[in-house]
Amino acid sequence: MSATSFVSPSQIRAQFSAAMSAMYKNEVPLYGDLMDLVAAVNQHCLEHDPALRQHLHNTHELARLDEERHGAIRVGTAQELHTIRRLFAVMGMFPVGYYDLAPAGVPVHSTAFRALHEDELKQSPFRVFTSLLRLELIDNATLRDDAAAILARRQIFTPGALALIEKHEQQGGLHAADAEQFVQEALETFRWHADATVTSTQYDALHDQHRLIADVVAFKGPHINHLTPRTLDIDAVQHQMPLRGIQPKAVIEGPPRRQHPILLRQTSFKALEEAVRFTDQHGHERGSHTARFGEIEQRGAALTTKGRELYDQLLAATRNDMGGAPTEANAQQYYATLEHHFQAFPDDLFSLFQQDLAYFHYTPTEQGLAKAGQYSTDTSIAQLVENGDVQLDPIVYEDFLPVSAAGIFQSNLGDNRTTEYKQLSNQARFERDLGCAVIDEQSMYQKTAQRSLTQCLKALGMK
Repeated sequence: MSATSFVSPSQIRAQFSAAMSAMYKNEVPLYGDLMDLVAAVNQHCLEHDPALRQHLHNTHELARLDEERHGAIRVGTAQELHTIRRLFAVMGMFPVGYYDLAPAGVPVHSTAFRALHEDELKQSPFRVFTSLLRLELIDNATLRDDAAAILARRQIFTPGALALIEKHEQQGGLHAADAEQFVQEALETFRWHADATVTSTQYDALHDQHRLIADVVAFKGPHINHLTPRTLDIDAVQHQMPLRGIQPKAVIEGPPRRQHPILLRQTSFKALEEAVRFTDQHGHERGSHTARFGEIEQRGAALTTKGRELYDQLLAATRNDMGGAPTEANAQQYYATLEHHFQAFPDDLFSLFQQDLAYFHYTPTEQGLAKAGQYSTDTSIAQLVENGDVQLDPIVYEDFLPVSAAGIFQSNLGDNRTTEYKQLSNQARFERDLGCAVIDEQSMYQKTAQRSLTQCLKALGMK
């Protein structure tokens, strides 16, 4: 059999995403209820907002909407991170961005594994936010050594998964039977295990240091801790969750509600308390662990470096006015303060384009195509847009926000402490453990926008 009969990485990614969703729905039935709610809200949005439907159609997001998911896992060692990178590569997913959550009191640093090219994202936009525990942030030396020893004893990948990863690397792909087997083998890494690998005393010590440390260290593998569908109206989902018996977190993370959404807004239902058995428990004895939850996201426009700087500045001003992160008690005040500051962020497409705040797809209109070949060489893209010859559609943001990720983690870990780890961000160490450099997300959006612009200008006879 030739290399041409290899299953494409995007197909493997789509198969894995579907299998992961089915597994998580079985493990966490409330996730299924959340999916039903998101589907209903999305359908309502599409039926009542023709312009939104047209935008999603223009940007090829309509077909992928129901399939869109992101997951999150937390690994414990450099070797686990290195191998998870190789596993995701089989599915055409590569590490984009570096996120340091330690300044927000979460002792991890992270990247997001995802597809890179817009054509691959159309086929399957599955992403996995992957965090590595920073053991050096555990201030108790004995506990730090114990945690390292516990992690060193586990193997989170099946022999079959490791063999198929190696086979993929050696031959450059997987054929259909191997790809199907790979999905099943890889799924085991993300499966929930109710049997812990530590005693109840060890668990308590880890938990007292930080709940996330206990979640990473005390189990056989990095169980998927949430799976996230994409909604078109996160405010509607947040409002309707309690009506369906789903308890949401207090505040939607990210920017405020806007006419033209930017970046990423996220909310979730609170983490479930689940029965687990520690190694010193027998018979019907059980302990409990809280980690897994359901999350929802609404994605908006990817912002340029200039746009991202403005976003970060306005978010920081909001939090400075509020004296820190929002809580259930001040949620409405937080929303009002956020909206006040974000009045400084333009909310119409032409201003976002003109001020170089967001990235866009460029599509020639019928009017523009009728003039193809008649434009002067000095006609600018801004003139084409102003004249109605080119349509702007924002490029969807495919990545994450560290402040929002930390807010989701903290909310669902039930941790109200305001610990700020003092160690500096350590991207170089993360990349050493990963086995490669992370990819700059800005470069991805720049390339996508440039490809779109080149195609548009060619269609208008200007290239």
